[in-house]
Amino acid sequence: MNKIWLLVPAAGVGSRMQADRPKQYLSLLGQPIIQHTLERLQQALPQAKIVLCLNPDDPYWPEYCDQISGHQAFIFAEGGKERCDTVLNGLAAIAEQADDNDWVLVHDVARPCVRAEDIQKLVSELSDDDVGGILALPVADTMKRAQPTSDDSNLSRISETVDRNRLWHALTPQMFRYVLLRQSLNQALEQGAVVTDEASAIEWAGYQPALVAGQRDNIKVTHPDDLYFAELFLTAQGIYTS
Repeated sequence: MNKIWLLVPAAGVGSRMQADRPKQYLSLLGQPIIQHTLERLQQALPQAKIVLCLNPDDPYWPEYCDQISGHQAFIFAEGGKERCDTVLNGLAAIAEQADDNDWVLVHDVARPCVRAEDIQKLVSELSDDDVGGILALPVADTMKRAQPTSDDSNLSRISETVDRNRLWHALTPQMFRYVLLRQSLNQALEQGAVVTDEASAIEWAGYQPALVAGQRDNIKVTHPDDLYFAELFLTAQGIYTS
């Protein structure tokens, strides 16, 4: 059976959070976001190995690592300039251990509310897939395309309404074969392609990743008010009550 690797890019600075530290170290229900996230991954796939990609100048990890179960068994890699560079560094860190057809699940460190059952569903539904795929969410709202105005109001105005029937929000984890993901990322970057997530690199290489429906509470903590919603979601999931 192919091994499963959990790769967590955690090298960002989280500038949009307007905080004094990277968002993965902000407190959420009494523990840092990164701890919630790693615990969710361990709960979902306890036999998988975790590859944690950190900023080489990260001063916070030593402060929190002892709180995080299993941290001594993690494989560490340095973060890169962009997310795609960080993921490639993580893939390189396991090059001697991973087989070409092993599965790699890349998960945002700032998605602490992901449900273990959704991760297990992703693995189960894609276990025999040739390409892989992502957790995603069908768009529910009416979608508008904006265009900037020529006046000084700094407003955008609607240029058209976009058909939402085939639109999905991309979530994580995103799950692909080791060699396919590494080759696709390398080739896309060499050609100057815009790589916004792992699936976009796979798409650029000519493949069609699968979409596996996830839950709406799998939010990414990006802005200050997201912490409030993450607390509500974790509490509502019945795991954290204090």
